[in-house]
Amino acid sequence: MSGVLGMNALVSSGPAILFYVFAALAVIFALGVVTLRNPMYGALCLLGTFLSIAVLFLLRHAEFVAVVQIFVYGGGIMVLFLFVIMLINLHKLQEARLFGGPLPAVIVLAVLLLGLFGWFFIQAHFVPGFVQPEMFTSFVDQHGKLQQLGNSQAVAWNLYTKNLLPFEIASIFLLVAMIGAVVLGRRQ
Repeated sequence: MSGVLGMNALVSSGPAILFYVFAALAVIFALGVVTLRNPMYGALCLLGTFLSIAVLFLLRHAEFVAVVQIFVYGGGIMVLFLFVIMLINLHKLQEARLFGGPLPAVIVLAVLLLGLFGWFFIQAHFVPGFVQPEMFTSFVDQHGKLQQLGNSQAVAWNLYTKNLLPFEIASIFLLVAMIGAVVLGRRQ
């Protein structure tokens, strides 16, 4: 009987265990990004950080954001970083001293930044067992019945009904930026 209770406790705490495992992996990979001297190893650690964060999004039932995290950051941004690393001749770069600037100013800024984060952390109201707001997870259909939405459906429903105008304005800005990049790139 105690084996069944132990198994139920393990199953109920499974998402919490996965959260701590992948959060620790994300922190370890992030430390690898800033501490490894080989840029290729740093880029691989950055990819591990992106994938760990995608798993954290999946654990919060944010499937859409997890897939975007994998495709945009794990795919596009990592390819860009790897191309830059491969195109730069690292052997011809001069050795740069770390922390070569004014150290007291850096320490003061770091303390101020930590104080700001601490103040925000103290001001935040953490609600245990936070559930998504009802407006994002359900809607009333044409027959007057309350329908539940999945994560991707909730994002699409909110984006294309309540926020259609800002979405279209952002898409026009992106189109203009893309046209500008093509014009600047084609100029001799």
